[in-house]
Amino acid sequence: MPSNPLQGARFALAAHSPEQLPPDAGAEVAFAGRSNAGKSSALNALTGQRALARTSKTPGRTQQMVVFELGPERRLVDLPGYGYAKVPQALREHWRQAIDAYLRQRRALRGLVLIVDIRHPLKDFDRQMLAFCADVGLACHCLLTKADKLSRAQAQAALRALERAIADEGWPASAQVFSAHDATGVEAARAAVMRLLETPRR
Repeated sequence: MPSNPLQGARFALAAHSPEQLPPDAGAEVAFAGRSNAGKSSALNALTGQRALARTSKTPGRTQQMVVFELGPERRLVDLPGYGYAKVPQALREHWRQAIDAYLRQRRALRGLVLIVDIRHPLKDFDRQMLAFCADVGLACHCLLTKADKLSRAQAQAALRALERAIADEGWPASAQVFSAHDATGVEAARAAVMRLLETPRR
């Protein structure tokens, strides 16, 4: 089995706003997705660590921008989950503005990993994130998570549907099938994250 380039990830800090993030230098990849799409499980699988990102039976536990250091000036950033979190409207609006500012202004940000539950069509949030990446010139890689819940044929059909949507909309995105549960697509996803980290920011 190849060595895992993401294995050294360690918790650095949790930020309530972009101003609290580490200095805007080096390269980082952000992870975004609906609160129940399996973002924490994906991060744990990619880094080979069971408890790097907190998983919970209550979706929406990530309520800050959580930074994991990979090495000198290389980071993964876990963005607040969107959807199920039972939080006041004012806090939801704060998250929206903070994430918008982060994605638009952060020069160290090289790409976004969008976590999408393979069992459901693209939600409005997913489409907004893909369109946003296109608008700001940010590369995006979609992980169709929870693939173990479907047959191989169903998973491939879902992947083809997403790839058609990406092509039709002209989004700068790639996509793959993924399962943290049975490690489907984990190596390919790690390689995609590394490619994003090495992508120059336009």
